[in-house]
Amino acid sequence: MKKLKSVKTQNQNEISLFGSGKKCKTLVIGVFHGDEPQGKFLIEEYIKKNPESSLYFISCLNPDGMASGTRTNASGVDLNRNFPTDNWEYTAHDEFFGGESPASEIETKFLIDVIEELNPKIILTLHAPFKVVNYDGDAKEISKKISQIINYPVEENIGYPTPGSFGTYAGIEKKIPTITLELDETCPVEELISPVHEIFDMLEK
Repeated sequence: MKKLKSVKTQNQNEISLFGSGKKCKTLVIGVFHGDEPQGKFLIEEYIKKNPESSLYFISCLNPDGMASGTRTNASGVDLNRNFPTDNWEYTAHDEFFGGESPASEIETKFLIDVIEELNPKIILTLHAPFKVVNYDGDAKEISKKISQIINYPVEENIGYPTPGSFGTYAGIEKKIPTITLELDETCPVEELISPVHEIFDMLEK
């Protein structure tokens, strides 16, 4: 699997897009939030076992946050509130701070560029801890298939406002079916390998 594109973060960590060059048109993203590291491990384990996978992967979108164990990036911005959506708003400087302006962050710009270049047909993001399959856009049927594999309920609404979220940006406004798989953070990540990798296999087909 090749490194197709990369960028350095504020703290000089690297964010990379990996893919085989095959045109699967499905993008999988881990670690929007640095305190939700499960996605990086699960993606990297899958790549080791499936180096010829046709999926595209960003294993860790927020390496600075993961290094510090924080939800936000090095600038204190919640990347999942920093996308240039119609509902983006300037918010309090807490762990949900959406930035000084839409798409102000290196990580956000990188992902926007990746989507423009790949034009993916499906996007899956790996989060924690809610144990649900959340979706935006026309992703209900694929979410049901994911639910059957991992035995989490499907929820269209996460239950609270998310201005500037990636789901709104990609799923609603870009009209790319976008699934947010909220993993169980109390479950040892090794026990998530089997169901999550089965989901990846299903997305390859």
